[in-house]
Amino acid sequence: MIRKQIMKVLTCRWMRYLFVPSRIGIDRIGSIMDSESEILREIAGLFRQVRLAAAMTQKQVADLAGISRPRYRDIEKGAAAARATTLMNIARALGLEMMLVPQAMVSAVQALLRPHDDDDRPAFVSQPDDDDHGSSLSRT
Repeated sequence: MIRKQIMKVLTCRWMRYLFVPSRIGIDRIGSIMDSESEILREIAGLFRQVRLAAAMTQKQVADLAGISRPRYRDIEKGAAAARATTLMNIARALGLEMMLVPQAMVSAVQALLRPHDDDDRPAFVSQPDDDDHGSSLSRT
């Protein structure tokens, strides 16, 4: 089963939290936040969205993250702040990886993770051929 995965970049003072899918491809890049409460709401929304897409209950995520279901519920609602280690454990339970990326590096990381378009294809690709050589090069 293929699930949509999400990458988020969230500003928090001098660093940005980067949530990267640890399983399948990337669906979208999140916006940059200014206030801590806005960051909490954005993280909460991300956790909820990924949890529902994974067809997981709050209890399942909480158990995998090593916290109680009420604690996870409060974090997912954006009603409670959490330690970075707790957020990392929740992210991992949901198949995400949380990284701290210096702001100066965020655009480079986003460029590396952005889905490629047709302009990024190589000029030549190997394609199977029925002749004795087994393959040929063709211009794309």
